Amino acid sequence: MDNKRASVIALRQDVAKCPSRVILLQFRKIIAEEKKKLGNDQYKAQNYQAALKLYSDAIQLCPDFAAYYGNRSACYMMLSNYLNALSDARQAVRLDPKFDKAYVRIAKCCLLMGDMVGSEQAIKKILELDSQSSAVKTEQQGLQQLRQLEKTIQSNYDSKAYRNVVYYLDSALAIAPACLRYRLLKAECLAFLGRCDEAVDIAVSVMKLDSTSADAIYVRGLCLYYTDNLEKGILHFERALQLDPDHSKAKEMRNKSKALKEMKENGNTLFKSGRFREAQTVYTEALKIDEFNKDINSKLLYNRALVNSKIGSLRDAIADCTRVLEINSQYLKALLLRARCYNDLEKFDECVNDYEAALQLQKTPEIKKLLRDAKLALKKSKRKDYYKILGISRGASDEEIKKAYRKKALVHHPDRHANSSAEERKEEELKFKEIGEAYAILSDQRKKMRYDSGQDIEDQEQDFDPNQMFRHFFQFSSGTGQGASFGFEF
Repeated sequence: MDNKRASVIALRQDVAKCPSRVILLQFRKIIAEEKKKLGNDQYKAQNYQAALKLYSDAIQLCPDFAAYYGNRSACYMMLSNYLNALSDARQAVRLDPKFDKAYVRIAKCCLLMGDMVGSEQAIKKILELDSQSSAVKTEQQGLQQLRQLEKTIQSNYDSKAYRNVVYYLDSALAIAPACLRYRLLKAECLAFLGRCDEAVDIAVSVMKLDSTSADAIYVRGLCLYYTDNLEKGILHFERALQLDPDHSKAKEMRNKSKALKEMKENGNTLFKSGRFREAQTVYTEALKIDEFNKDINSKLLYNRALVNSKIGSLRDAIADCTRVLEINSQYLKALLLRARCYNDLEKFDECVNDYEAALQLQKTPEIKKLLRDAKLALKKSKRKDYYKILGISRGASDEEIKKAYRKKALVHHPDRHANSSAEERKEEELKFKEIGEAYAILSDQRKKMRYDSGQDIEDQEQDFDPNQMFRHFFQFSSGTGQGASFGFEF
């Protein structure tokens, strides 16, 4: 009571000294109240910007009146400006520690911004003022859900299950849509998943709100890194570290970017100088740096496939190209290289499939020719290889063809296997017939030319008699021109 009496006496003394000041204060209060009422009308009409201006005028006239801050806080909330709303609500409770509505707005703003501690403290204060209050029941439920979601998010992030992290972050952002931390964590995970366009949009939107956000700059660098723009990515990571020297993620990514850039360039230099096996080792080591960098890894895999094709490891080259195409089905160079390797391995079906896919991506005369050649090779591969049947090369002379036929025909003639089992005789008869067919084509220059060029040749007559071919060959080979009988000498 003594303190109150002293204050009243002091006020009376001030009024006596300057009565005009009291009148001014009263006038300002009247005007401020009028501004507040007008602001309330605009607020009810959902003209929040107009209401905001009127509440700000009221505060300027009476800066120590808690209700004005409370009203402006509510207005800021309707405009989704939760940072300013929180600032006004906190100012309101500083002026009036029992202003329960202001505490409710603090709880709401903190929750919407992902500040669980701040929201929890405000809720606790509300319950101290009124233990039966239900004003923040929704916030209490949201707070509980958010705590559980954060545990789930952290668990999935630690196990690198980034798709799950994005899924649960969407649920968290439904509760706390103004939480920049959640938004940037989502952007980071989207970058890890290769969805860099979405990640950039989020990072840029945050940077517009706070150009000094180390986390936003880090995410922007991450997107550059995952789109094979290593140099700019490194610059962003270094900028993030200037703003926050303890930013461990930026430090890790800067080191990883530098290592990857160096190894990639080293591998390319070795390849260009013809040191293929050394280049293969470098590319293999570079692929271990970051499994999530699909853009760079696809290029490293293609480079290693090219190296493998140079050193004759065609199956390894095909495997690398297949991995490239799993990452990026539009990677034309990998498709063409795999087709070439399939061709060299005489896997013509696969070769044709790849060239057809390549032609869908880029219709060029070169690819059309490659496809034609592959189809021709496939067609040839489906026919009997008469050169192989006779055991000769494609460049064999007429004399070599005759000698090969003579040798093979004598080995597989049915008379030579008269005492064999029925199954063996049948197998030898088939071989004998194929040898006759091979000789019939390769000894006829017109048929041989068509066969060598991959053109269709007339099918052998159904009554083709390999024994007749055999007798005819040896009859004329004897030089007599007569049908003398021929017998084996075993």
